[in-house]
Amino acid sequence: MQRRSFILGAAAGAATLAAPWVHAQQQALRIIVGFPPGGGTDALARVIGQKLSELWKSPVVVENKAGAAGVIAADYVAKQAPDGNTVLMAHINSHAISPGLQPTMPYNAERDFAPIALVGVTPNLLICNDSQVKTMQGIVEACKRNPNKITFGSAGIGSSQHLTCELFKLRAGVEALHVPYKGSGPMLVDLMGGQINYSFDTMTAATPHVKGGKVIALAQTRTKRSKAYPNVLTMDEQGFPGFESTTWYGLVGQAKMPAATIKRINDDVNRIMAMPDVMAKMEQYGAEDGGGSPEKFGEFMHNERIKWAKVIKDAKVTPAG
Repeated sequence: MQRRSFILGAAAGAATLAAPWVHAQQQALRIIVGFPPGGGTDALARVIGQKLSELWKSPVVVENKAGAAGVIAADYVAKQAPDGNTVLMAHINSHAISPGLQPTMPYNAERDFAPIALVGVTPNLLICNDSQVKTMQGIVEACKRNPNKITFGSAGIGSSQHLTCELFKLRAGVEALHVPYKGSGPMLVDLMGGQINYSFDTMTAATPHVKGGKVIALAQTRTKRSKAYPNVLTMDEQGFPGFESTTWYGLVGQAKMPAATIKRINDDVNRIMAMPDVMAKMEQYGAEDGGGSPEKFGEFMHNERIKWAKVIKDAKVTPAG
């Protein structure tokens, strides 16, 4: 297949940010998403893709390759030519949790990808229905009184919800029962119906149900409160100093992607992130702190891999549960 050749280098570096993405043959840039349409990863990829298309006056297409918590999509992108035609909307699962959970990954998250730009960081929300204990102290006490009886649902083994639950158990010194589901959707149905007690669900998935009054947000899992939930206390504020567990999203390319290509995409993503309408959409999804340099994003992912590998080891988490 013919690949477009970008006009980069000194001339492109001097071009304005709004200049079209120039190439010899019109071909859509593909942003690969490792989850189905409608989720947070997909939604943010489409916001960025639409704006890049407008800036470059060139097609940008979002493609969904769902499965294995984002690993299938990440493996696919790692094996594409490093010509700037295909990038991945990386996710905490594919680039921080799975590398520590799966001993035989089909790719190396550290070596096989080049960071481009962090798009957003969101907290998880500790949620329950109205019949449950609604204070952190009460939840901890209930777990201690009833070891492995208080249930925490997640979108699946190795998901950010699961690992946040494991981090809570380690920090609180309690035993609770993790109940994995095939996605947030069925888990939320059971949570609202009282079949399970709690979940550290993603803000994107939980928010419609919180706003609709079907579940209650008890805590959020960044050390600072999200702008979307200014009245919900953090775990840090409720007796867990420094508790930080996020779901994050960002663009990565192949390890050998040219530095000039990375810089161009990074520059334009940073410009997009400063647009008022994009800022409003990011706030709607609870995604904050996007943008910055590729190096900063690379360091962030590296630190996340170290952090979650330790949680996985300390909690004795395995791919089988």
